[in-house]
Amino acid sequence: MGDAYPITPVNTPPVQTKNRVICTAIPAPQSVPMLEQLRSVEPACMEGQPPIIWDRAQGSSVYDAWGNKWIDFSSGVLITNAGHGPREVIKAITAAVKKPLLTTYCVPHAYRAELATALRDVAPSKDFKVMLLSTGSEANELCVKLCRENARRRGVKDAVMVSFTNSFHGRTMGSQLVGGIPSLKEWIGYPDSHFVQVPFPDGGVRCQPEDNDFAAFERVLSAQGVAPERVCGVVSETYQGGNSSFAPPQYIQQLRQWCDKYGAVLVLDEVQAGFGRTGKFWGFEHYDVVPDLIACGKGVSGSLPLSAVIGKTQLMDLFPPGSMTSTHSGNAICCAAALASLKVIQDKGLVENAAKIGVMFQKSCAKIRERFKDVILAHHGKGLVASLHCVKPGASEANPRLAWEVVGECVRRGVMLFAPVGFGGASVKLAPPLCITRGAAKEALEVVEEAFACVLKR
Repeated sequence: MGDAYPITPVNTPPVQTKNRVICTAIPAPQSVPMLEQLRSVEPACMEGQPPIIWDRAQGSSVYDAWGNKWIDFSSGVLITNAGHGPREVIKAITAAVKKPLLTTYCVPHAYRAELATALRDVAPSKDFKVMLLSTGSEANELCVKLCRENARRRGVKDAVMVSFTNSFHGRTMGSQLVGGIPSLKEWIGYPDSHFVQVPFPDGGVRCQPEDNDFAAFERVLSAQGVAPERVCGVVSETYQGGNSSFAPPQYIQQLRQWCDKYGAVLVLDEVQAGFGRTGKFWGFEHYDVVPDLIACGKGVSGSLPLSAVIGKTQLMDLFPPGSMTSTHSGNAICCAAALASLKVIQDKGLVENAAKIGVMFQKSCAKIRERFKDVILAHHGKGLVASLHCVKPGASEANPRLAWEVVGECVRRGVMLFAPVGFGGASVKLAPPLCITRGAAKEALEVVEEAFACVLKR
């Protein structure tokens, strides 16, 4: 999928601003022994991120132990919606640890009751229930399980799960079967005809123009021999994570109507989109629809391993006691952190902050795309998430090397990014914590633009 970032320090001009400090070569020479140690004991798959050893992080800033400071445009892969280490979250974690209550398996405790209730309270309906889990992959797997069980009870034979091309729903087997990236399924060794994909309507960037019309959904299903009555569920990322691409609202509205007509469950994967990332609390609010099941993770987690499925009671109650559990479901410390994080997001107006700063954020991304339109095919995003789709000059072919070099250059200049993602591994993704200030976001975007200019001069 990608390359390992080199761990040989590169001398760079020093940086000293309010929000950024680069005072060593990057990576810091002192960090190289630990990086070499990690590469000797971990598998090669762990070598794909910029080689910066994080020492601490606060708000929208990341620090190493050698005096360097970055503006964080990664959010720890979209986890720190409330920012890194809010004092409210630290206090909640500390209280749980000091209690002490570290784990209970599925046995009830107060934190679990409070968090499940708080999540039900932000659900689109009071007729929803909440199941707490550990990861986004696990949440999506549960959604598939509920869709298939619902179809089984309705007497549907040979049920099919429908998802979208280029979609990503996790790393586990079921979540990758439902995902829409063929290269991620090669390890499985065989196709499964009960998981099918249709083109994601991204506005004509990676799909054909006619695929943006909902008629394409039915046309492609028919071409694959899938009758509507066989569809147990349709799952889509609210926006496609790697590419930050949104579907046309009318498409999702028609999909909602289609699912109602044929009895299919509509699942929206909000692992990345939820909890304010797009400038609305739920990403699906941009579509003016209500899904049947919501897969949550990342932004809800308070930075610790926690996810959830929030869904209609009739679906969530399909399995009897003891038959749908998870070892770390509702872990006390994770619940305490998530509960505090949710309160920070609400009390400090971080959804509104994402919407407000997001206007400037998206305009700046559009400006970068316009300046480098020969090598940036498109800019997609809303609120405080965006992707710049890198291509080879004057073409639509993905250019992962350009994206990879831009990410590295940004990190050397004091803006923290994670490795390129999206179609062909060629999208530079920008996702700061929702607490970021306008000034820090503007400065970081200027660095991104400088990084493109620098790399293209080489």
